[in-house]
Amino acid sequence: MAVRRVDTLLDEWPALVWVLVEVRSPQQPGTALYQLPLGAADSPPPDLADSAYLGTFTSASGTSHLYDALADPVMAAAFCRHVDPTLDFSTVRAEGGEQSNTSLVLDERHIVKVFRRLQQGPNPDVEVTEALGRIGYGGVPVPLHVWRRGGTDLAVVRRYERARGDGATLAADSLREVANRRRPPRDCRLDFADEAERLGQDVARLHVALAEAFGVEPADGSAWAVDMSAQARRVADGHLDTARIDSVYRRLRGAEDLGSAIRIHGDLHLGQVLRVANNWMVLDFEGEPGRPVEERRRPSSPLRDVAGMTRSFHYAAGMALREWPVPDDELRVLADAWAVRSVNAFLSGYASVDEAHRLLPAGRGARDALLSVFELDKAVYEVAYELSHRPDLVDLPIRAVEDLLDSEYLPDDDGSRSG
Repeated sequence: MAVRRVDTLLDEWPALVWVLVEVRSPQQPGTALYQLPLGAADSPPPDLADSAYLGTFTSASGTSHLYDALADPVMAAAFCRHVDPTLDFSTVRAEGGEQSNTSLVLDERHIVKVFRRLQQGPNPDVEVTEALGRIGYGGVPVPLHVWRRGGTDLAVVRRYERARGDGATLAADSLREVANRRRPPRDCRLDFADEAERLGQDVARLHVALAEAFGVEPADGSAWAVDMSAQARRVADGHLDTARIDSVYRRLRGAEDLGSAIRIHGDLHLGQVLRVANNWMVLDFEGEPGRPVEERRRPSSPLRDVAGMTRSFHYAAGMALREWPVPDDELRVLADAWAVRSVNAFLSGYASVDEAHRLLPAGRGARDALLSVFELDKAVYEVAYELSHRPDLVDLPIRAVEDLLDSEYLPDDDGSRSG
């Protein structure tokens, strides 16, 4: 790790400094840049988490303490005022659940998202939502202010959306009722099918808006295959049958009916959507953090996002089974039924939006085959994610990869569906 730059944002005591560091990782080629807002004080803030404490250093006043400024409400407030001096607020709290970035909620009215890992140029999350805002699309949180340095996006301010919950939370509630009542999902009060169908419609409308904002290109199966194979080699060597996976991806190179390519979300799952008053709102357009940013920006098939969501329904069911005490065969059948019902409702909702339908392969078999390829690509990514963050759960995506490789819906060498 090397320090590239240090700026003082608050020149008093406690002090607020901004540090830009360069990190080399043996797992990734090249270097990565991170911004670190740090607080310095005579003593650590009260209730500071151990993970936010960096240590001590010697200053003019003696021994001083260094810590993550965003973990301290006082320093976090000072940082937000530096990001946008027009902000007027009294309280600040950190949103939970994030790993790549930090989001701070101000008076439950605004949210400041601080990008921890930086890339040169616009952040995809800012780039996409600004473009959608310009065409009047209301299904995403549009930036109110962006903090940039040298053309690089460092933080973004948005309106804080009040919601019933994100998709992952609502799906877990639905699955919990299925388990507690031991009833089919259609017989449960929290049956998720209607929500999944509406989510499918809203994702389809998002794709139509993305096509308008960024344009439509011919599909390039060869380029998709190259990116997928590179991703598999980056993350799955030694854990999956990469040669067999690569043979599936190569079949895209000769496929003809692949539909269109548009700018997509790139990492769509139930945790990336909020259920607000009248619709689902889609968040976090940065794409999968394990992929190079230039790859995340490339146009791709809308079915890649669709695959991310269908995988997410199956993942939710698998996670629920892990959390239920000693799940028996009946519970496994009910969890599978929930996933299949939710996926079918989601796909039905998506297909009901004609403008989105026209972006997909023309033939039903070609659509099913391409969706299965993207589901395989997503499951491979999930293996890498779980190995890095939750290795005790890696059996879930590994089993999904194996099932998909044996699926009758993967394409034959001519790009059509097998079986």
